[in-house]
Amino acid sequence: MSGSRLPAAEFEVEDVVRTAQAAHQDGFSQQEPEGGMLQVLRPDGSMAGGLTAEIGGAPVDFSPYLSSDPAHLRSLYRDMYLIRRFDQESTALQRQGQLALWVPLTGQEGAQIGSGRAMAPQDYAFPTYREHGVALTRGVALADILRLFRGVTNGGWDPREHNFHLYTLVLAAQSLHAVGYAMGMQRDQLADPALDPGASIAYFGDGASSEGDVHESMVFAASFDAPVVFFCQNNQWAISVPATVQTRVPLAKRAEGYGFPGVRVDGNDVVAVEAVTRWALDHARSGRGPVLIEAYTYRMSAHTTADDPTKYRLTGEEQDWQPRDPLVRLEAHLRSAGGADEAFFDDLAAEAKVMATGLRDAVLTMTAPDLESRFAAVYAEPHALVQEELGFFRQYEAGFADEGKNA
Repeated sequence: MSGSRLPAAEFEVEDVVRTAQAAHQDGFSQQEPEGGMLQVLRPDGSMAGGLTAEIGGAPVDFSPYLSSDPAHLRSLYRDMYLIRRFDQESTALQRQGQLALWVPLTGQEGAQIGSGRAMAPQDYAFPTYREHGVALTRGVALADILRLFRGVTNGGWDPREHNFHLYTLVLAAQSLHAVGYAMGMQRDQLADPALDPGASIAYFGDGASSEGDVHESMVFAASFDAPVVFFCQNNQWAISVPATVQTRVPLAKRAEGYGFPGVRVDGNDVVAVEAVTRWALDHARSGRGPVLIEAYTYRMSAHTTADDPTKYRLTGEEQDWQPRDPLVRLEAHLRSAGGADEAFFDDLAAEAKVMATGLRDAVLTMTAPDLESRFAAVYAEPHALVQEELGFFRQYEAGFADEGKNA
């Protein structure tokens, strides 16, 4: 074994530096995406006039899906602001031992709020474990999300009430679910043309794009023209693996191999994300098949609270992305264009503070259900084997009571 060494269990700094340098040399860096991306709201807060792109060899005008109405922009900012405050409070609760784990979203508010606000009531979202912003737009109570991470429930909310599915921790599994659901909606529409056409949207990250489930989902979606939108939040890091290792081409270009449109949008531009997602959902609902959206964004915090990004990510990279913050750029626009006054921002800060206090109080009063009730959640109907196991459990519990009496 002389002269050899075991492979490291984690990325070494030298490896990260070499990867970043190679990416820049190849002309496909994490800061400057190859091939550009759709953008309306620039990092300095200025607004471009329109939004057009060539997709599948034909020009597409997204302008009809754009909204520059100040009231609408304020509502987008409010959603992003509140969900970031929610993220901060949830991180603090986990650090204080009140949550088992937390999955931050800071930096991805533009991608989530923009796409979530683009959905119609009949559309159905299939999230990963980070789509807290999308949950907000679908009317899910934020305290219900924390019930899941406190470990007092297997779900947290009824997906049918919000057309927002339960979180999926198994990477890319939700992409299969989204395609299957979309095919079901497609058949329901054929059976009853009076139904409002709907589409499903599958959220996943750049890391999950390497999973076989995503490939299989796109094959099925393309084969059956399923009304589904694949929404990839490329936040540059699959835990500690950079996006430049995941793919040699922009992720949006993968759609060409399946035969449907792929679009890359600035994920930190909430206005552009909303417009592009509205177009994509319309495309899917109208029977023209699936669309892949790559929202080019950045995870500004850790992958989860169990992760330490300083072990694999360079400080300079994080600093490069800070001016592109989705909240900062929309606030700059609202202030410069007179779309919001100081009272708006003050009132929003006060609202966020009240929300955070309420969430904390709610978490501290959450209690786990009786363990015996878990046996009733295994199957929809009573099952003989489960009942037998419940009997064993009751007998086991009763043994502790006997020990207490003998003591």
